[in-house]
Amino acid sequence: MTASTSERAARTVGAVGRVALFVPCFVDQFYPRVAIAALTVLERLGFAVDVPESAVCCGQPAANAGFARAGDAALGALASAYARADRVVVLSGSCAAHVRAHAAGRVAGRAVEFAAFLHDDIGVDAVAALGARLPRRVGLHIGCHGLRGLGLARPTELQVPPFNKLRALLETVRGVEFADLARPDECCGFGGTFAVAQPALSAKIGRDRLRDYTASGADVVVSTDMSCMMHLGGLAHRAGVSLPMVHLAEVIAGDS
Repeated sequence: MTASTSERAARTVGAVGRVALFVPCFVDQFYPRVAIAALTVLERLGFAVDVPESAVCCGQPAANAGFARAGDAALGALASAYARADRVVVLSGSCAAHVRAHAAGRVAGRAVEFAAFLHDDIGVDAVAALGARLPRRVGLHIGCHGLRGLGLARPTELQVPPFNKLRALLETVRGVEFADLARPDECCGFGGTFAVAQPALSAKIGRDRLRDYTASGADVVVSTDMSCMMHLGGLAHRAGVSLPMVHLAEVIAGDS
């Protein structure tokens, strides 16, 4: 955990509620600005935020690579770090889905993905009251775990009424226009260890996804999962495409 995040969390006093924030390892190492933005949003909503420094990883990379024992050890350490938390806000759809699927009896029932927490627990009216503004044409991206594992939006293969929690939250942000994608719930191609085992296929899926964003006229991509953004951002950089990749928390905090 970055020192600035934990120090700010420790200073939070006089709030109307208390939650714990889990900052995944890749966010802590590569995108600490996203953790700061999430902390800012939660504080502005009136929460005191605990960010245990002993929580490092949910164990998903090891588990996905076939090292179930190592993955469960990491998950157990996370559960211990948040043993006293009533609500654990997870800053990644992928990690939240892993925790909820594999930490039954420990922290699974108390873990909630960041966008789901804002939409389901807090409500869009409270988020709108924060007054965020983003005068950009936004392309949405919800990772596969968030889409199909956590139900952040309706996958197109399901015959149920459409809903999209990420879009509902962004509709509260002044100035946002939405880019209509040809394949709105397509995978980015990253898939964690999939990108290592199948790099050519992973990059091809990602380039197809980027092409959809550029064709739709998006000038920024907003997601709930920085692992997807890391993959797409790298491919965009290599292709010479200027297309910022930001997390929902940065938009609502006014940092994007």
